[in-house]
Parts: sequence; C-alpha cells; structure tokens
Amino acid sequence: MADNKTKPTKLSVAAFIDALPDQTKRADAKTLVKLMQGAAGEKPKMWGPSIIGFGSYHYKYDSGREGDMPLISFSPRKPAIVLYSLTGLSDSDALLAKLGKHATGKGCLYIKKLADVDQKVLEELAVKSVAARLARNKS
Repeated sequence: MADNKTKPTKLSVAAFIDALPDQTKRADAKTLVKLMQGAAGEKPKMWGPSIIGFGSYHYKYDSGREGDMPLISFSPRKPAIVLYSLTGLSDSDALLAKLGKHATGKGCLYIKKLADVDQKVLEELAVKSVAARLARNKS
C-alpha cells in the first residue's frame, strides 16, 4: 500500500507564506492562519510542500489504509485558496449558502480571495469542522 504523501514537515509556515508571489494571497494566508489556529487551538504546520494544517487526527479505512491528516488545513494555490475539511457537515450547506463567492468539489472549499467571503461564516465552518472531527475520532 502506498504511503500517504501528505505528511507534516519541518518547513517554516512563515517562510512559505512570505515566499508567495501574490501579495493578496500572502495577506489572506496570514489571516487564515489566525482564523484556523483559533478554530483548532493548534499552531500551524506545513503538511507536504504547500498545505498549512492545524492539529491532526488518525484515520483508518475498512480497506486497511490508515494515516494522519490535519484537522483543518488550507493551501494558497495560484487559481484559488483551497480549504480542506470544512464541508460535509450536517449543517455545512446552510453555512455555505451564507458564505459568499466560493466553489466546492472533492471535499474542498475553493475561494479566490478572502474579501469574497464572510469571514465569520468561514470561522464558524472551521470551528464546527474541528468539533465534528474530534467527536468522530473519539468514538
């Protein structure tokens, strides 16, 4: 079975953000670090070369595949900021309806820039996602 490619690294989150070529993405990434750190109660870590994650949980599928992933995370990619683990909750559809300009797909939330969305709604999604993940992991 293949190893999970997304693993925590020793790379610097601050250096990664400072190296982003787009000024708006840099500012948005710094704001998202504060928002997600508050939601998860965990300091940011680089997962792989381009994902900033907060906390972690262990998963194990019926197939036997298992590994660790961040509770919540994001990656400031060129076409959009990708936010992981913020969708799929019981009330996430209602919150997404109030979020603002975004797209979803493959379990991810895509936004062009933070100015396009309501940050309070985004924070609520993050807090609820962390709580749901932690509750599922305890059972």
